[in-house]
Amino acid sequence: MDTKVLYVVAVLIAALSGGYYYYSGKAKKLDVDSAKNMTYSAQGVHLTQTDEQGNLYIRAEVKQLQQNMQQKTSQLDQLNAVMYKQGKADATFYAKQAQGYDDNTKIILQGNVVATKLSDQGKMEFHTNELTGYPKTRELETQHPVTVQTPSSEFVSQGLKANLNNGQYEFYKIRGKYAPSS
Repeated sequence: MDTKVLYVVAVLIAALSGGYYYYSGKAKKLDVDSAKNMTYSAQGVHLTQTDEQGNLYIRAEVKQLQQNMQQKTSQLDQLNAVMYKQGKADATFYAKQAQGYDDNTKIILQGNVVATKLSDQGKMEFHTNELTGYPKTRELETQHPVTVQTPSSEFVSQGLKANLNNGQYEFYKIRGKYAPSS
């Protein structure tokens, strides 16, 4: 048999089997199944996010990010973030590690966590080992000991619930000192 005929037959068989595979839907199913199980990883991530009106909402830097698309979770190392309100820096966050759940609607910060609320009266810093944040509602909570530092006071609380939108804070079993400005 001629070599040319063998090539034509081989190409024809390959085209027919490829066409059958593509049009039978198996190719699409494999693409979808493999995309569900994908885990992404990146280093040196810089994030800028805006709100629905296009105003700056958050800026963050992360040393390393791993994101699981199927479980909608993420793990971040060395998180530095700044949240904005009406174009001005409103709060900052630092943590050695963070875990995000449900497409980062809930984020658990861990390891030397420092959250700072900025205002015209000064800054209020929260130091703790673990802090749970809800970025969309701008709420924070923890059951771990929290050291709170303001320009006029410093105290320790055995837990915290905070709403960064309206400035309401709940502290539990407070111990500290208060020095009003004179």
